[in-house]
Amino acid sequence: MSTASHQLDIQKNAPISTWFHIGGRANQLARPNNQEDLLACLTMDDELRVLGEGANLLVDDEGVSNLVVSLQQGAFIDTQIDETNGIVYAGAGVALPGLINRCVRSGLGGLEKLAGIPATIGGAIIMNAGGAFGETSQFVTRVYAIDRVGRTHEYDRNQIDFAYRQSHLNHLIITGAVFELEPGDRDQIAKSRAACMSYKSKSQPLGEKSAGCVFKNPTLIEPIEGIGDEGQRVSAGMLIDRAGLKGFSIRGASVSEVHANFITTTQDAHAHDVIELIEQVRVRVADTFGVQLQNELVIWSERAEPPS
Repeated sequence: MSTASHQLDIQKNAPISTWFHIGGRANQLARPNNQEDLLACLTMDDELRVLGEGANLLVDDEGVSNLVVSLQQGAFIDTQIDETNGIVYAGAGVALPGLINRCVRSGLGGLEKLAGIPATIGGAIIMNAGGAFGETSQFVTRVYAIDRVGRTHEYDRNQIDFAYRQSHLNHLIITGAVFELEPGDRDQIAKSRAACMSYKSKSQPLGEKSAGCVFKNPTLIEPIEGIGDEGQRVSAGMLIDRAGLKGFSIRGASVSEVHANFITTTQDAHAHDVIELIEQVRVRVADTFGVQLQNELVIWSERAEPPS
């Protein structure tokens, strides 16, 4: 093992920070500062799990035995912004909201359409994070990554098979990315960011403990009267609402009254309450509409993985 591995700060029985504020711990958690450190982590466990903001993550109560790695330090939070041509480089551990704010101050437009999405750059790329106003793939021009055997990779935008809430890069560890933004009027870009934030604050339970949308918006495989046509992508929240599930609870986990595709938790909730509620919602929507909901929420579990 390389010398870097001896300098790694490995925390035992470490809490895993998620926006649900519940769930199990990591047997080991490492905070690599550079690519050499990350390679040492892969030597320790090539099935390691990468922790981002924890904003769309639920960790089962039993925790995880794999090495958990956080990239929110060192070289992985490097940022370079060229205000003249709109080219921005950001490491995988850079927080998306902070990057958006810096780009707005630099008069670079585009990323503000993702305002209010809590993610690291690596996580945003892996899941092609987005919302009503745009998605990450619209602005990415290059992605840097390492595979599980330690080989480095670079991909141009046209080599990445981005789709709705996916990048098909899940087998890789993202280390950084380049974005191409549009130089423009700083005040107008700031207004665009404010409009995105206002929309979110009115339509989502931002003050509650939750982890964003639980399910992906499904594409209908056949028409459903009053819902949509075959091939149309419809709101998972609308289906859950119309199945009569707003406010439905299992112990400390509840379907939000504000937005039915959010699950909120109380102080005494457990991760398994959320997992059980997700399954109940999935069954009820399938029984009511014949639609199979797929998770947008990532669940780390040592048990048989819940359906995604």
